[in-house]
Amino acid sequence: MATAREIHRHMKGIKNIGQITKAMKMVAAARLRKAQEKAGSSRPYALKIKEVLANIVCDKGMVAGLDAKKHPLLQKREVKKIGYLVVCSDKGLAGAYSSNALKKAVAEISEIEGDVVIITSGRRARDFFTRRGYNVISSHLGFSDKPSYNDAVAIATDAAERFGDMQFDELHIVFTLFKTALSQIPTSDIILPVEPPEKETGATKKSVEYLFLPEAEEILKVLAPRYLETIVYAALVQSAASELGARMTAMSSATDNAGKLVKNLELSYNKARQALITRELSEICGGAEALKQQ
Repeated sequence: MATAREIHRHMKGIKNIGQITKAMKMVAAARLRKAQEKAGSSRPYALKIKEVLANIVCDKGMVAGLDAKKHPLLQKREVKKIGYLVVCSDKGLAGAYSSNALKKAVAEISEIEGDVVIITSGRRARDFFTRRGYNVISSHLGFSDKPSYNDAVAIATDAAERFGDMQFDELHIVFTLFKTALSQIPTSDIILPVEPPEKETGATKKSVEYLFLPEAEEILKVLAPRYLETIVYAALVQSAASELGARMTAMSSATDNAGKLVKNLELSYNKARQALITRELSEICGGAEALKQQ
């Protein structure tokens, strides 16, 4: 059985850990609201720009008339190699947030028979795929819980250049969709090349026609890269909100568990002290009785 001093030392360490987890919970909660606002405001714009480009690529004549070298993001080609952009966290202590996103990516990659290359966002994703021997061609680190639009531009530019150089023929993105602080859903989507919208069942949807001023060449030259940047940024802010929500929940549970453990240790500490006092009283009484007999 541990001594009272050992129990007291252990109890002090647990209290210090509880203070740290409580501080981390408060920091995550304070940052979560702003991240949640960014995630909510960016998603409608990302969905709309994807819808516009998807409708544009439905016009086969327009896409065929574009220069493939100037508009590689809109050109569909035979898929020989697939790229995955996996968005994860740089730090731990966020519950199952990172592991769920990585499980989602691995589950999809395992079903692909051809070659796969990976672009990672976040240190946890880079370390995970590198240790397991996957072909990681690019990594982006240092901004998982506070991404900016410039970070999305850097990732999108890197992906677009590699797609144009035919390092992969299709790009999937795996990120975590934020629902609530207690609910985050790992999600996967195809972002390159731009896919036409799926046909609705039960009703035929009329294709949308767009009037380009000035020419379609000039507008699509700007719109296609902006589309990729917007989609990546929306994924980054969704993942950042999910990470902060998961961290707040995990640190709240850790703080509660630390409190319960301290209470149990206090009970053990009091028992050890009581046993020590009882033993000392017994020794004193025994010594006094021995002196009387002498």
